Amino acid sequence: MVLPPLSDPNPSTQPSEIAPAEVAMLVDTAKLAARIGGAVLMHWRGKFTTRVKGPSDLVTDADLASQSAIRHVIQESFPAHAFIGEELGEKPPAEAAAGLAPGQVCWVVDPLDGTTNYVHGFPCFGPSVAAVRDGRVVAGAVFDPVAGEMFSAGLGAGAFLNEAPIAVSQARTLEESLAAVSLPAEVLEESPDLKDFIRIAPQVRALRRIGSAALNLAYVACGRLDAHWARQTYPWDAAAGVLLVSEAGGVVTGARGGPFHVWDGDYLAAATEDLHQSVSGRLTP
Repeated sequence: MVLPPLSDPNPSTQPSEIAPAEVAMLVDTAKLAARIGGAVLMHWRGKFTTRVKGPSDLVTDADLASQSAIRHVIQESFPAHAFIGEELGEKPPAEAAAGLAPGQVCWVVDPLDGTTNYVHGFPCFGPSVAAVRDGRVVAGAVFDPVAGEMFSAGLGAGAFLNEAPIAVSQARTLEESLAAVSLPAEVLEESPDLKDFIRIAPQVRALRRIGSAALNLAYVACGRLDAHWARQTYPWDAAAGVLLVSEAGGVVTGARGGPFHVWDGDYLAAATEDLHQSVSGRLTP
């Protein structure tokens, strides 16, 4: 369950209703785009060149080719929709979001979530594709091209792994939980992220950092992980995954416990209310 979070952060703007048939079309397009983007990533494995965007932040030919392919799929089906992607000089998310008309669908895309994993041959990466309308994520897909796993969800339509329904775990305590954290590309010694990691690690069964926020969220949705949080991500990292957790029965808020807003860069996802409260109470305010 997601608390009022998936709504527009501007209280004067009421999200418009969206028909189930439209949600289904958006989900189908998200899955197709994610699958094609994943195929591009697999094609480029071992053949790409890499450049540095910032400290510990990489981009490859594969990121760019995947985003181009994903954007083409979306524009073929929905030429009037807006598009926000991580690569290719797109507008910053907040700036792009400010220009959206009420009811306009905006696609929020990470063509390769887990770029560092991809560069090093660590098999945990893939595209994340989400459709957002009036501040709510209404459709999303996260694809793991190595495992061949397609995670998808539509608002009010449930969450699925390769077309089979999925649900979060029933974990309620830290002691029984496998949790994960997404740290920023550059981690400083005084970072609250590290403090949270050190504080929570001894209290859970195990704590992971696998390098892909989108797959972390997908794993919470299907019960492989019980909780996951991040303080410094981007909308394209989390949009699709947050909907997966919500539709799979989990709880999603901002990392500090307030409502989750898609254009912000922080979140806390957990399988149950009890577990969510336990993690939230231990994160740095």
